[in-house]
Amino acid sequence: MERNIVIPGDVVSDNVKMSGSGTYVHGDEVRASVYGLLNIGERYISVIPLAGKYIPHASDRVIGIITEVAYSNWIVDINSPYDGLLHISQYPRRIDSENMSRYLKVGDCILTMIASVDAGMKVELTLREKELRVLSDGRIVTINPTKMPRVIGRNGSMIRLLKSEIGCNMFVGQNGRIWINGSDDCIDLAIQTVRYIEDNAHTPGLTERVQAFLKAKEKTRYGKVHESRNDEE
Repeated sequence: MERNIVIPGDVVSDNVKMSGSGTYVHGDEVRASVYGLLNIGERYISVIPLAGKYIPHASDRVIGIITEVAYSNWIVDINSPYDGLLHISQYPRRIDSENMSRYLKVGDCILTMIASVDAGMKVELTLREKELRVLSDGRIVTINPTKMPRVIGRNGSMIRLLKSEIGCNMFVGQNGRIWINGSDDCIDLAIQTVRYIEDNAHTPGLTERVQAFLKAKEKTRYGKVHESRNDEE
């Protein structure tokens, strides 16, 4: 089901009990509070914003980049106005503070989880959960965090499509960063497709558009391979 674009003030429901994120109640109506995509669920109606910064929430899985090694903490860029703090105790194994740079150094990329966010927006991270790790290979692409739901798709449908059609491994962080691993050709195509989704996030029939985009890319690639073989002959 495709989502409609709404602007602040648009009426999205006459059932005030359905008011979710990105909406507000005015009298007996639910209205959009942000410019974005209308998302109608079974219990709530929400609006997914089409612009804005990533605001950290506990339990979010994000892709971070180490920017500083401080005493007992790594400072991590999480593509947000707020840095993340990864305390030495949240590393998967016991290490001494003087050896921190041996395990994570400036520039390293990590798949991490937000453990907590306090009222002052102090963001604590952890690596002590399954699948969290250092990302030592592949490439990372960054998009507008508000477009991430379109890259993921309903119940993960879009990301599954990309993985199966392109043949690469991908992890989507909730902070607008996507890790892609595979052959160079597959990574290049995945990045192009992610950029296409970002640019067309507001359009209807996005899944069909992406399938057509990938089919056109495959036809172009096949044509180049065919020409190359003819030249060799």
